[in-house]
Amino acid sequence: MEENFSDYFKQTGRVAKDYLETRLDLLKLQAAGKLSKALGLFFSVLMAFLLFFFVIVFLGMLVAFWIGEKTGSFTIGFTCASGIFILLFIAIIVFRKQLIERPLSKLLINVLIDEIDDRDDNVHINDKVKVPNSPLDPQAPVRPGHVPDDEAVEHQ
Repeated sequence: MEENFSDYFKQTGRVAKDYLETRLDLLKLQAAGKLSKALGLFFSVLMAFLLFFFVIVFLGMLVAFWIGEKTGSFTIGFTCASGIFILLFIAIIVFRKQLIERPLSKLLINVLIDEIDDRDDNVHINDKVKVPNSPLDPQAPVRPGHVPDDEAVEHQ
């Protein structure tokens, strides 16, 4: 009898160790998945900002040369273009919440919500239990712990 208990505890210890190692691996994979999504989002936003930056720089040069041609002085053209950039910079600083912070936070929240929804969909698919010959719909999945109305009994 003592051998059965010692074998039981050894086997339980091995199973617990395997479970903890598997759980640790799962956590590492989940962290890597979240990190990769966050880095992907970060780099895509960074690339968009870099592209936007170059477009603005070249448009600024275009405006500077155009004003310089019209006025006959490239100094005046580049000064006016710099003034436009300063006004844009001030507008971005003043309206940074509406222009940058809120859209970025909404984008991040949407990505995280989509990830949570995908994870929940996968969990719910695995958790669904079919009840044979259900009076309402025999093929309908039922949530675990759900008691159909015809089987529910009030305790008095």
